[in-house]
Amino acid sequence: MIFKEIKYDIEAVMQRDPAARNFLEVLLLYQGVHALIFHRFAHRLYRKKHFFTARLISQISRFITHIEIHPGAKIGRGILIDHGAGVVIGETAVVGDGCTIYQGVTLGGVGVKRGKRHPTLGKNVTVGAGAKILGSFEVGDNCKIAANAVLLKPLANDITVAGVPAKPVKIAGVAVEKKGVQCDLFSMEDNIEDLQKRVALLESMEKKIKRNSKVLFNKQRQRQPKSVRKQS
Repeated sequence: MIFKEIKYDIEAVMQRDPAARNFLEVLLLYQGVHALIFHRFAHRLYRKKHFFTARLISQISRFITHIEIHPGAKIGRGILIDHGAGVVIGETAVVGDGCTIYQGVTLGGVGVKRGKRHPTLGKNVTVGAGAKILGSFEVGDNCKIAANAVLLKPLANDITVAGVPAKPVKIAGVAVEKKGVQCDLFSMEDNIEDLQKRVALLESMEKKIKRNSKVLFNKQRQRQPKSVRKQS
């Protein structure tokens, strides 16, 4: 059973990583595969309540691969952990078949209470580099979590999310329309530059009007009789 799961993991790399050249290269040189191999054995021991030995294996795996998967986590078949450094998967996390997880991902818990406290990923979920999924909730099949997103709420199937906190940007491949005022920084810069030119033109016209008014006032005063000028 374990060796069949390892075979599925290697095949997943071959299918989804264009840099993978052959079966032997993936088996010997891919740290994501090594972490999953360690986890398969550690998880079996964990289920048989050999907690110390299971945790020891997971810590050895962490030291070698820089990927931390708690032996209690349930990992499906055909998983690709690409690059992998910094990945953390908590004790009660569940990862469905066919998921892809990139470097720096955390499937973490919220709070210190025992019991289910980590996320459950459906099938074929992609979690981008540096993304954090925190809490006990479900992420539906075929969802995509963008790089560096922080997901704190459950998702239905076929949703792509991005941002902090993560919000849907696509549903079933269709972009979600943004509500509220949308700002285009480039057009804003153009508008600001145009406004600055208009202000400069108005200031120039104001100075010209003041200068002309002064000249006109002086001419009118000169035309007046001296007696009137003295009175003014």
